[in-house]
Amino acid sequence: MVTTFVFVLTAAVMLVAALVAVLKNNLVHAAMGLVVTLFGTAVLFVLLEAYFLAVAQVVIYVGAIAILIVFSIMLTRRVGADWGQQTNATWPFALLVAGLLTVLLGLMVRGWAAVTAQPASQAVPADMTARLGAALVDPNGYVVPFEVASVLLLAALIGAVYVAWGGRKAEKDAQG
Repeated sequence: MVTTFVFVLTAAVMLVAALVAVLKNNLVHAAMGLVVTLFGTAVLFVLLEAYFLAVAQVVIYVGAIAILIVFSIMLTRRVGADWGQQTNATWPFALLVAGLLTVLLGLMVRGWAAVTAQPASQAVPADMTARLGAALVDPNGYVVPFEVASVLLLAALIGAVYVAWGGRKAEKDAQG
């Protein structure tokens, strides 16, 4: 009963935060909506007893990616200057596509109940997290994609700082 209440409350908060992320004119407010949505996903992982994924969600997405987005917005744009229209003429089509996807996902979840009613054919090994950690740092595993991603994120941050600095320099040149 408590789990159901927490799930419904988290889902409602995530829905509102996702709408804020999509519909707000202020980019910082939209980014904060994204952070709340990502944190709600971590709560759902906890409810599913996937603690490793919950911690990874908080550390990687909330703690790193979302903060990088916020810093990028703050460094490259004037927050109060962009009050343009958030929607265009194709929003009814997007609403129709979103509704159709919601119906299709609902049908898929309803059909999924028969599959999940059967017990799992194999148990998850007890050392699965240790094996995953070893694969992440193994040179033959996933260490190269993580290093490439870190270099790309660093390049994006340096680019944001450079663009922000160039914009401020252009403003000073224009003023005096």
